[in-house]
This record gives sequence, C-alpha cells and structure tokens, in this order.
Amino acid sequence: MHESRPSAALGDRSTIVPCGQCLGGGGSVNFMMYTRASASDYDDWKTVYENPGWGSKDLIPLLKKTENYQVASGDGPTHGSDGPLNVSLATDDCGEQFLQVARAFDPARAQAPSDADTNDLSTINVYTKWPRWINGKTGVRSDVPHHLIYPLKETRPNLHISTGIHVKHVIFDEDNRATGVAFTFNPLFHPDGPTETRTVRGTKLVVLCAGSFGTPGILERSGIGGKAILEGVGVKQRVDLPGVGENYHDHNILFVPYFSADEAETLDAIFRNDKSAVEAANAEFEKTGKGLMADTGLGAGIKWRPDESELAAFGPEFKKVWDDHFANAPDKAVMWFGVLSALVGDPTLVPPRKYFTLGGYTEYPLARGHVHITHGENVSAPVDFVPGYLESMADVKTLTWAYKFTREIARRMPYFRGEPAAVHPAFAPGSAAATVPHAEGPVAFDTPRIEYSEEDERALEAYARATMSTTWHALGTCAMKPRQRGGVLDPRLNVYGVRGLKVADLSVGPANVGSNTYSTALVIGEKAAVIIAEELGIKGVV
Repeated sequence: MHESRPSAALGDRSTIVPCGQCLGGGGSVNFMMYTRASASDYDDWKTVYENPGWGSKDLIPLLKKTENYQVASGDGPTHGSDGPLNVSLATDDCGEQFLQVARAFDPARAQAPSDADTNDLSTINVYTKWPRWINGKTGVRSDVPHHLIYPLKETRPNLHISTGIHVKHVIFDEDNRATGVAFTFNPLFHPDGPTETRTVRGTKLVVLCAGSFGTPGILERSGIGGKAILEGVGVKQRVDLPGVGENYHDHNILFVPYFSADEAETLDAIFRNDKSAVEAANAEFEKTGKGLMADTGLGAGIKWRPDESELAAFGPEFKKVWDDHFANAPDKAVMWFGVLSALVGDPTLVPPRKYFTLGGYTEYPLARGHVHITHGENVSAPVDFVPGYLESMADVKTLTWAYKFTREIARRMPYFRGEPAAVHPAFAPGSAAATVPHAEGPVAFDTPRIEYSEEDERALEAYARATMSTTWHALGTCAMKPRQRGGVLDPRLNVYGVRGLKVADLSVGPANVGSNTYSTALVIGEKAAVIIAEELGIKGVV
C-alpha cells in the first residue's frame, strides 16, 4: 500500500495505491476488465518518444499472441484465438439497463451491436457490453502465473520461483555489467526465515520486472538515479539518471454509487463477506462455472470522446489539452464510463443494501508524479510518492463533467432508488442539484438535465478532490525514451549507463495508454521476450 504525500489538490489528503504482492503482481489481483490501448498510443511511443519497433503495427502480432478471444464477434484482425489468456463477454442486469438507457439518452453515439468490438485499437464512442479476462466456458480468471508460469514448472528444470522476497539492489562487476541481484526474505511471508541478505547470479542478463513502484527503487538502491535523491539516502551514485522514478502516470477515476432496487443482482453481499451469499455463489461456481463468482460485476461501458458542443462544456482549461493531444488523434477517447453492479467505495459510510456504481476515468490526465526511495538499505521503507493527481484544472473539469453526465444515465435506470448523500457532492439544501436520498424508481426519461449553479460547481470540484482515486494503472517511472529527455531505457529496454540490465514492466511506458493496463503489461512482456531472444540467439520467439 503506497501512501502519497498529502496534496492540496486532493483536499489536503493522502491517497493510497495498492500493488499486487504475489506472483504475477497486479495481474493476479486485478479487476479482470479487458481494455486495450488505441493504436496512436503505441505509435506515439514509437515516433514521439523515439522507440523504433514499438508502434501499433509492431505490437499487434504480440497482442494477438497472448489471447484466446472468445467474444461472439470473432477474433478479428487485431485479436488472437489460440493464446493462453482467455477473454470472454458477459453482462448482468445492471449492465443491460445501462446500455439501454445510455443509448436512448445519448443517441448521437454509434448504435452498434451489443457485442461490438471496442478494443480493436481504433473504435470509440460505442456503448457496449464489456469483455473480461475470464474463460467464458469455465468462469476461471486468466492470469500469467496459471497460464504461462506454472505450466513450465514440470518441464523446465531451469525455472526457479522464489516468492515472498524483496530485491535490494543489482550487483555489478568492475565493468558496470549487471551480474545478479541481492535480496532479503520478506518477514511478512517468512516470519521465521533467514534475515541475512542473499544473492542470485545471472551470467547473461538481469531483467527487472518489479513494476512502476518497485523497479525505480531497485535502480536507486543500486546507485542509478538522480544525484540529489541518492545523496539524500546515502547511496553512492553509479549512473546519473535523473529520470528514474519520475514520469509517474495513472488514470484518475470517480466511483459514484447509487441505491439499487432489491431485485437487482449485485455483488454487494459478497463484497461484505455475507456468509450465506458467498457460500451460494461458490456452490454455483463449482457446479456450473457461472454466477456471481464468475463475473466482475462490470457489464457495460464506453470509450467516450466529446463532440464539439460537449467539448465546450469542459471549459477553457481543457481546450489546450484537446488541441495538443486529441484533435489529430481520432482514436483517442477522453474518458471511459461504465457501470458496476455493487457499491465501489467506503462501506462504512452507507447502509448495507444493494447498489450500482457509475465509474468514469480520464484516459490521458495531465497529472505527473514521482516515486523515490526514502532509505538506501531498507526495502520496506515507505516511498516518497507524489502522484500529481488533479493539480491541473483540466483534469478536475473532466471528472466533474463525467459526474454530471453519468448521473443523468443513473437516475434514468429502472433500478435507480436514490443517491446516498454521504458519497455524493455536498450540494446546498434547496439546490436544483441536491441529492435525492430516496426514490421509488427512475425519473421520467424526458426529465430535463440537472442545471448546476456556480455554488454547485464548487461543491462538485470539492467532491472530485476529496474522492478521486487511482485506477491502479501506474506506469512510466523508468521511461523508455532518449536519455536527454529524461529517459531511463533505450528501445531495447537497456538501462542507460550500464550493461546487461533490462527492465520489462509497466514502468517502461513513456506515455499513457487509453485503457486499463493489463493488456499493455502483457505486450511489454512479449516484446521483451522477443528482444531478449534475439540478443541471446534463441530461435522461435516471435
């Protein structure tokens, strides 16, 4: 759990970003939401950040390689059908209601089939059912350990897996070539284990895959990083590389819950660990591979890009962002919207019952931050984490607009039963925007949109700053771009200034991607495998 410094932009609060502490990392504990980047995202990596071999045409074969795409519309030109990781399509009754209402409320958006492929690296502005990293036949999640690592244990005697350890630093010889790593056993997992530092050697390469929070720390403890950072924690500098730990990216999200009708099928009882609900869902899953335990609760959504009239509502703060980043990239969505059939938020603030949540996150926020070590030896010391969230009004305006837009969809859904005031903006009593704590049902479909006063807008801004959270999509802290531009890695994933050391995780991304990041993490891994195989003369890795 990485806690940030308190930030005025977040109402003087700290924010927390959890990371997966298990084999497979975040991919083993993620939401299983299947979303892929836009082609222009990877093309930017190639052209804007000077990384030959990393454009969309280079990476599509590797994206296909990971997938067994089980969606009804077929694999298509950008999807794979014989990869190890399964992708399927499903929705629930909340998702179906969202689709029906959103399409009628927003008819200007494309009216495509409910299983339309919005993850072909180009399609946007389509309300659709949302795929997930789940086997549609068995209901079992797809992740790298179970589908790529564990199957090798019996056939590859040279594969050694050690879990519950902390890598302290990289070991180098006198020629600045990486020859191994030093590590300690994590006492949380090995309470009676060894306490001394141990080493493991690599005769050809050392490859770090510790993620956007872990990898920069390993490099800094190894003497690779900015001079001031290293001097501050007593680490002797080996390579002056001030980009290490900088360039932190994430997506910013608002989860806005609504009271749902009792007849809705939601995950709330499971999230509350209600014993009877968990037992019933487990029994159904074990018998049929279906039911609540075989789903994410996230049934529908849209990659959303504004038209001209909507763009004006974002305000002048966003106009320059649009001109610089979106105007000439028609495949880039500004936001992702979707519905989750459960309360997503603090359960202590609201009564135990059924909810649905409208979520919206910014695909390319301006926020930039950093992650640095605070101790030269102690791997468990908290990081110096500054996320940069909502320091730009352009990011704030995007989220407040998203609240207003998705609220109109939510209150027209048949399951709508009101708005829990504790997790909504504190609109003034008597305001036209005041929350409705109880409703017998949805508003009439032709009800005018809520109009927000200047006071309401201030309440909305305060709400966004107080509740905006991570999407768990950290990337960029060891960016692959030219060294003189703050880069840490070259296009072959080599760390500048040393030899025999590569990085292969989400920290390598030089700029954001308009998606959740599991697919991007996978394609970075596949690309790294190709690069490493080429350099070591291993045949058949493509």
